Amino acid sequence: MARALPPAHPPEELPRVLLWRWRRNPLRRRTDLAQAWIALGLFVAVLAATPAAVILVGDKAHRHYEETARHQIATRHDTPAVLVHDAPRHPEPGSDEAKKALYPVTVRFTDARGHIGTAKTDVEPGLTAGSTTRIWINAEGKITDTPLTTEQVRNSAIVCAVLAAMAVPLLGLAAYTYANRRLERYNLAQWDSALAEWRASS
Repeated sequence: MARALPPAHPPEELPRVLLWRWRRNPLRRRTDLAQAWIALGLFVAVLAATPAAVILVGDKAHRHYEETARHQIATRHDTPAVLVHDAPRHPEPGSDEAKKALYPVTVRFTDARGHIGTAKTDVEPGLTAGSTTRIWINAEGKITDTPLTTEQVRNSAIVCAVLAAMAVPLLGLAAYTYANRRLERYNLAQWDSALAEWRASS
């Protein structure tokens, strides 16, 4: 009768020593210690640079969008415009979708210089010809977007600040990855050199 084989034991995992690169041991290489210092330095740099980047970028973006809003207000003005023809009706009047829907319609307006012009703009569905809507036109007498509001200026600055907060850690990670690869290449080169010397001496 064949003897039953004992159950295979899973290979025991070697214990991981925390912060092993900082501890003295005969297997630690100079590059290991260099890698530890680089990681620590980049970690501290990211912690210090992230809030600074958020403040600087957010403030600069806020100033930029504020200046843009002031320029838009100075160079644009709203004026009444009359629909030349009826706007399409929404297939589901009164629905939430209908409240948000806009349709391009040709309108007639008078610019700041007294010139009468026509152009297309988005209006609410169901408006009839002859109805009046408000539009914004620029110095050239062309329909343009509404100037940035205070809320839009604030939201745009917040977005820029969040992007800056995300960019700093990513740059730190990229720098660590690059340094780590350079150290690995150095280790491989040292290993190849030692192996070549061993072969030559044997």
